[in-house]
Amino acid sequence: MVKICLECQSEPEERGPGSALRELLTDGETASTDTCSGARLTDFCAVWDAGVLLVSAAGKGAPSGVTGRRLNESETLNSVREAQFQQLEAARPRGPGRGARGLVLRMAGQPPPWAYTAVLLCALSLGGAIEIPMDLSQPPTITKQSVKDHIVDPRDNILIECEAKGNPAPSFHWTRNSKFFNIAKDPRVSMRRRSGTLVIDFRSGGRPEEYEGEYQCFARNKFGTALSNRIRLQVSKSPLWPKENLDPVVVQEGAPLTLQCNPPPGLPSPVIFWMSSSMEPISQDKRVSQGHNGDLYFSNVMLQDMQTDYSCNARFHFTHTIQQKNPFTLKVLTNHPYNDSSLRNHPDMYSARGVAERTPSFMYPQGTASSQMVLRGMDLLLECIASGVPTPDIAWYKKGGDLPSDKAKFENFNKALRITNVSEEDSGEYFCLASNKMGSIRHTISVRVKAAPYWLDEPKNLILAPGEDGRLVCRANGNPKPTVQWMVNGEPLQSAPPNPNREVAGDTIIFRDTQISSRAVYQCNTSNEHGYLLANAFVSVLDVPPRMLSPRNQLIRVILYNRTRLDCPFFGSPIPTLRWFKNGQGSNLDGGNYHVYENGSLEIKMIRKEDQGIYTCVATNILGKAENQVRLEVKDPTRIYRMPEDQIAKRGTTVQLECRVKHDPSLKLTVSWLKDDEPLYISNRMKKEEDSLTIFGVAERDQGSYTCVASTELDQDLAKAYLTVLADQATPTNRLAALPKGRPDRPRDLELTDLAERSVRLTWIPGDDNNSPITDYVVQFEEDQFQPGVWHDHSKFPGSVNSAVLRLSPYVNYQFRVIAINEVGSSHPSLPSERYRTSGAPPESNPSDVKGEGTRKNNMEITWTPMNATSAFGPNLRYIVKWRRRETRETWNNVTVWGSRYVVGQTPVYVPYEIRVQAENDFGKGPEPDTIIGYSGEDYPRAAPTDVKIRVLNSTAISLQWNRVYSDTVQGQLREYRAYYWRESSLLKNLWVSQKRQQAGFPGDRLRGVVSRLFPYSNYKLEMVVVNGRGDGPRSETKEFTTPEGVPSAPRRFRVRQPNLETINLEWDHPEHPNGILIGYTLKYVAFNGTKVGKQIVENFSPNQTKFMVQRADPVSRYRFSLSARTQVGSGEAVTEESPAPPNEATPTAAYTNNQADIATQGWFIGLMCAIALLVLILLIVCFIKRSRGGKYPVREKKDVPLGPEDPKEEDGSFDYSDEDNKPLQGSQTSLDGTIKQQESDDSLVDYGEGGEGQFNEDGSFIGQYTVKKDKEETEGNESSEATSPVNAIYSLA
Repeated sequence: MVKICLECQSEPEERGPGSALRELLTDGETASTDTCSGARLTDFCAVWDAGVLLVSAAGKGAPSGVTGRRLNESETLNSVREAQFQQLEAARPRGPGRGARGLVLRMAGQPPPWAYTAVLLCALSLGGAIEIPMDLSQPPTITKQSVKDHIVDPRDNILIECEAKGNPAPSFHWTRNSKFFNIAKDPRVSMRRRSGTLVIDFRSGGRPEEYEGEYQCFARNKFGTALSNRIRLQVSKSPLWPKENLDPVVVQEGAPLTLQCNPPPGLPSPVIFWMSSSMEPISQDKRVSQGHNGDLYFSNVMLQDMQTDYSCNARFHFTHTIQQKNPFTLKVLTNHPYNDSSLRNHPDMYSARGVAERTPSFMYPQGTASSQMVLRGMDLLLECIASGVPTPDIAWYKKGGDLPSDKAKFENFNKALRITNVSEEDSGEYFCLASNKMGSIRHTISVRVKAAPYWLDEPKNLILAPGEDGRLVCRANGNPKPTVQWMVNGEPLQSAPPNPNREVAGDTIIFRDTQISSRAVYQCNTSNEHGYLLANAFVSVLDVPPRMLSPRNQLIRVILYNRTRLDCPFFGSPIPTLRWFKNGQGSNLDGGNYHVYENGSLEIKMIRKEDQGIYTCVATNILGKAENQVRLEVKDPTRIYRMPEDQIAKRGTTVQLECRVKHDPSLKLTVSWLKDDEPLYISNRMKKEEDSLTIFGVAERDQGSYTCVASTELDQDLAKAYLTVLADQATPTNRLAALPKGRPDRPRDLELTDLAERSVRLTWIPGDDNNSPITDYVVQFEEDQFQPGVWHDHSKFPGSVNSAVLRLSPYVNYQFRVIAINEVGSSHPSLPSERYRTSGAPPESNPSDVKGEGTRKNNMEITWTPMNATSAFGPNLRYIVKWRRRETRETWNNVTVWGSRYVVGQTPVYVPYEIRVQAENDFGKGPEPDTIIGYSGEDYPRAAPTDVKIRVLNSTAISLQWNRVYSDTVQGQLREYRAYYWRESSLLKNLWVSQKRQQAGFPGDRLRGVVSRLFPYSNYKLEMVVVNGRGDGPRSETKEFTTPEGVPSAPRRFRVRQPNLETINLEWDHPEHPNGILIGYTLKYVAFNGTKVGKQIVENFSPNQTKFMVQRADPVSRYRFSLSARTQVGSGEAVTEESPAPPNEATPTAAYTNNQADIATQGWFIGLMCAIALLVLILLIVCFIKRSRGGKYPVREKKDVPLGPEDPKEEDGSFDYSDEDNKPLQGSQTSLDGTIKQQESDDSLVDYGEGGEGQFNEDGSFIGQYTVKKDKEETEGNESSEATSPVNAIYSLA
């Protein structure tokens, strides 16, 4: 069983309420401050056990009057319930929290790491596209890929991720720099099993830089091909700082100074910081600071700047290394040689030191104006650094408007302005003003905002039934406007086989009457100069009755008064409709306390006892229906109604901490204790009972916070108390001085007085400040009509007041509470005040985003964004919609609407209307609304462009010119003039051409354009139309034109064969696109051997020749061939191939030179080496045979080392010398471990001779002459040695 709980606890000192919740769920993004205001626990737990999903949140708190450090209370839960679920739905799932407090993921029983992510994802997946179950056939879908700019650590193996799903399972291949990447040819590169992920292994050597480039993954099965992004692989670089000797920098006191860093260019760029050579950080202020470029700027130099040196440091991310530049040393010339520290705080420090004051001037940027370009969504950083005496102050302004307060922040002592998440409205002119008492100057920065492509409508997978219609839409925006290119299965749509059921209309592909054969994967690539977006969307044609994808008859248990969601995953084609029923009867559940999401999930906004029962979901399409049931059980919350209290105890006494709990009897209760937020070890001095913890013989180590945790399978409650232990002799005279500072107690006795129509006075009695003065009070309110149970911040007041007048809005039933704040944290919220309802009033605003657009040629749909509930100001909010023809001054038409749209019928085609939408409730109308201009529906254009003129620019492009149509014939908004053209025939005889119609659009009211990408040497026909929002108008007169000859495409199927070592045969086919009359072929080839390259040879052939034989100059060299076709215009694209490598060619290694590699491949050299090796082997065998037959050798008189008198063989002048003789010779040494260690080598060539002489110098073993004396006894003594020698065995057989 896996249990996951999210709790919002009290925050540490410097963090406001709810900051940890915002940190964990939004990764630092801004969240509403009331998410956890005053909350000490909000529980969201899920338990998955044998198919039972348990979702809950903590329940009600204790009744009024309960004291102590309560962590879970009724009003606390009500205040955050709605906000918490909104946060959970909008948040990104992340790992466990960063601290011990805030939102904590607490897991019992060490669940797997995916458990909490799965639960959060389950809570977030309230909508989205329906996916095809994996047991059904489907095209590939990319599920994981590396980032577009993939920077890798050169010390690690390279991993380029690409994973995809599909049925059948897809196969993978890669391109590198737009060419097929043959993985099998590179031993370092492998592909993970059942995945397209590339692994490049450098454990056996290699340079990662060799693999830099642009990679793209293709996942293919029989239904289509999906593409990954183009992944640019780069290897991280951290170059060394160039060596340099820096002379001391001499500067006059008061003068400006810039110390340049100039770090080595790294990838990614290093982080720059300045320190002294003793690794002390350089203190920075508005006078001395580091610029964004890494340089250190002194607005004016002072004498104390000489007290240290200055070294620029660069920290590189991947290598985790810091490189330090040689330090700068300053020498300050001054009129006041004594560095009197008392002058540093002198009101006129510069005059006191004899430094002349001067007006500001800019150190960076130079001049009075500059410009900067930034991309949409990035951060804009503007910087102004000025010099002057005294040090200037910097202020920032925007011409014609204010700085965006929600996105702008000042950095580096106001010298830098950062605007986050830049948008188009942030463009304009900004200026920085540098001023001191001597004057001011300013610098203007013109900011231009461009944009890489971003999605307006990203294409989504299209699941259709046979015969259904559908469309793929790919809309993106950017600056400049991005271009859209469609591909199918990785190939341009223009080159795909024609599909009569498919029509391309700019950014939309329309499918009509689709069939099974229409299955494919489409790619939309939209790009401009700043980037690109690539999206895959498959078209799957299936005929599947509804099916349920989740286990049947699930049990879901939830806590009372919380929100829950019942999931019913389903699939079918056509897409089924889904409805929910309760207890098998009643109407479809949707509205009120229920909400059904697009994916079929049913949300119950607030669980009540009567919501318990059996819920049935039914999915239906034309092929049938399927249903599933979910049983919902409602449980009471777990709450601690008697909590442990803070206690002060003397050492050696006994302390009891109470913890009494009320819970649902059907759930198992577990009570545990924490000390200082860690699990408490129950020692023999402690006794844990069901409702208390007793500590006997209290010691100093027992001091700390104790938390009682009462938990069930669904929820938990916590209560905390602090135990202070006093030493025997340390009884303080001032009790408050001995107590630790704590959060204030809650305010109490809230009272409403001075009741007015739009205000009320709230008075409260402050709680104990717990030894830390109260600094602020936060007043919160809750209303019971639109968002019951949700508390919102109303206002904030100083800690010195306990009464305030609150401004109120109309038609709200208010309830208030107060939270006290000191330097430790926030108190628990006070008990709520009595309710006060304000009277209603007419609305003070009108709906926003009013639009008027036609959906048909004879109507206009008026839409708006409805007002939220808090702006209604009264019951029965409705809208008065007015409209009339513009410039006709006719009377206004009006109608009252309760929704957010109204359709005006029987309108003329595309005429402007004046529109007004005014809010109204039972108390009256809102203010007079603004007038909005809308348009009725468009009709097809009535006229075609006239006087169309065509001018041929080259073999693949033409220029068009036409006369514009009259505006009244457009019957809508002119989108573009569009040219339809098709290839009628080729000027080459018997060449089949595709007559597929193509189009080129010219947006706006233009009179000329260029059509490109035509086929040369062809006859074309062309028609033009006018296009508006409804579609195409009539076609113009058909024009014909002919394109001239062009250069041909590359010859097809260029084959290089090598039947023997003397000749190479070349064969090729004619080009697929001759683009004119072929006049021949040009073959260029060159011989090469390793790095040696011969002279290039050029051969020209007739247009009918498709074979050629090359005589090889030698059997070793390889050849590189380049073949192209020619027309009268010139040579076309060349195709290049290389001859196969000879069978005996060896790949030279880097350890040899080219000449050595050439010799090693010669046959005579290989034969010579084999002969030498054979001779050496024979000599070794003979030597071993002679050696193994050695016995007793007579020692000549010249032997240097005499035999001892005890030697029994002394008389005949011989001694035993064999492999088995363990007796050490004289002159040898015995090592510590008992083995024989010769002072010299113990062997010589004499051993292998019979009576030969051997005389050796100091490198020999000894000097002597030996003769062989064969003795029967000695021969027998050597038998064992010979028997164990394989050489002797061979000899005996011989």
